[in-house]
Formats: sequence, structure tokens, C-alpha cells
Amino acid sequence: MHIREFWSQLSPDTQQWLIDNPGSMIVPRTMTAIFNGETGEHGAVDIHGGTLLTADDQLFIQGQARENAERTAEGPKFFDAVGPED
Repeated sequence: MHIREFWSQLSPDTQQWLIDNPGSMIVPRTMTAIFNGETGEHGAVDIHGGTLLTADDQLFIQGQARENAERTAEGPKFFDAVGPED
């Protein structure tokens, strides 16, 4: 696969699946079919129809997951507290 090259062609749902699964070494056959349909790519698949991600693909997806986590981080939460009454 060439995730970096085709990232902008992937649907938000496909991108989110990859971001939600940054440790995946193999993209399952269902996601491979979706990826191929969205990009027109038809790379090699394993006997189960999945696609082995390259090290570059894995690093790119992990980077996207980190960026997504930073964008969606809510930051520190502050709570009102009342001290003990004297």
C-alpha cells in the first residue's frame, strides 16, 4: 500500500479506521477492498485478502494518529473546589 500517497483520496471513515488502529501490521480484507475502491490501487494481498503494511505506511499512520490525538485533546480540566470552612 502507499497510504501516504493516497491519504487525501481516502474517505474520512477509512482514515479514521486507520487512525484508530495505528498498530496494525495487516489491513483486513474488508478495509483493503474499501481502500482499493477509493484509490483504484490493487496491490498484493495475502491468502486471507488482507494487505501487509510497509514500515513507511505504519509510521505514517502512527503520525496521523498522534496528530489526531493532539487536535482532539481537550487539555487540562479544572474543577471548582471549595476549601474547608474555618
